[in-house]
This record gives sequence, C-alpha cells and structure tokens, in this order.
Amino acid sequence: MTAAPLTDWHRLAADAVLLDGFHALKHAVRFGADVPVAVATDRAAALALADDLAPDVRDALAALLTEVPRATYTALVPRPHPTGVAALAVRPERAGQLAVLARLPRTAPVVVLDQPRNLGNAGAVIRLAAGFGATGVVTTGTLDPWHPTVVRAGAGLHFATAVERLEAARLPAGPVFALDPEGDDLRDVTLPDDAVLAFGSERSGLSAELRARAGQLLSLPMRPQVSSYNLATSVAMTLYHWSVTAR
Repeated sequence: MTAAPLTDWHRLAADAVLLDGFHALKHAVRFGADVPVAVATDRAAALALADDLAPDVRDALAALLTEVPRATYTALVPRPHPTGVAALAVRPERAGQLAVLARLPRTAPVVVLDQPRNLGNAGAVIRLAAGFGATGVVTTGTLDPWHPTVVRAGAGLHFATAVERLEAARLPAGPVFALDPEGDDLRDVTLPDDAVLAFGSERSGLSAELRARAGQLLSLPMRPQVSSYNLATSVAMTLYHWSVTAR
C-alpha cells in the first residue's frame, strides 16, 4: 500500500463504516456509498470476482482497490474476510436518513427492531429489508445498527435502505403493526405500504412502550410446540406477506 491510502485509512477509520469483504464493498458502491479507500490482498482476484458477480461496478472497484500485503490487511481489520477485501465508507448523515424515514407517502414499510441484542441478526434484517425494498430499518435500545458486525452481516446493504437508531416515542409516522404470539393471524391482514412493522428482541419480545404504540398485534403461523422463529425469519415472513398482499 502506498503511503497516501494507508494514511487515509488511519485518518478515517474512527468515524467511517468498515466494509468487510468483497460483497459489502460491491453493494456499498452499487448503492452510492462514498468510499474513500479500499484494499485487497489480491487485487486481480477481487476484480475477477467483480467480472463474475458485479460487472456493473467492476470499473469503480478497479479505480478504488489498492493491493496490500496480507499482514497489512490483517492489521487494518478486526476479523479478516475470506475475500481479503476491506474498505472504509462515509456513514450517511443522520439528518438525511431521518428525512427518508419521515417522508410521506411511503411506498414500502419501515421495519423496527425493538431493543435487539444480536448484531448478526440485526445485519440479516437490514439485508432482508434492502432486498424487499423496505423504506428503512430502525432500531431502539443500545445496539448500534452501524456496528461493524452488523454491517458485515448486512453485506454492505445499509446503503440500499435507511438505517437509524431512534427512541420508541420517535418512530416514523404510520400504522404500527407489532408481531406478538397473541396477535391476529398475519395471513388475515393486508399490510399497507406505510406500515411500521415492529419486532421484539430475540430474548424478551416487545417492550411495553412499543406494544402500547401498536395499533394491531400480529402473529406468524407456527406449528404447535415450536417456541419461536429467528428474528430475521420473522421479518422475512412479514415482508413477504406485505409484498404479495399490499395494494
């Protein structure tokens, strides 16, 4: 690595979003992220991946990637990725993210994770939300939805949807549907495009505050004696139901 990119990495790392792996970088670039520095242990191999999997951003990646020794790469990232690729991106400004979440009318729901605990699950939900074209993902509680582990699990798709942390009292406008085992069967409900879809934490479920804000509680179809679904699975089932029933 030349001195300039290495200097840029250390200068930016504290405030930037770590893009961990080829796919995170690919998605970030595809969805318009500002990526000031990117490295690869094998630049030719990374660009060969781009030729196969992301020809639309191949030229952009070629302009960004600097080859570095493996030792340099492992010193820059907390957990080396099998693709040997890493980059830093500028985190979107909070004001812009909040404006997207607040904009009405909406054409797709907002997903709310109420006090989530598992970083990997949060990232998987963001990846799902991006895939379904949700307006955004909001977390309440202490988990930072832009934590490097969340971004890694989300494969860089934070840049394809709005992602922010808010207090439960400040959720975006719209009818709140909260998932709860005692709720009405999801299959009997049509979810509107401006829905706010709230999911409780993996361990303790919905908070009292979020439950009180819900206009309707919904339950997922589940075989008796099966205790629960994984959080990302619950979100996927609900977004799929929205996608096939929304009017």
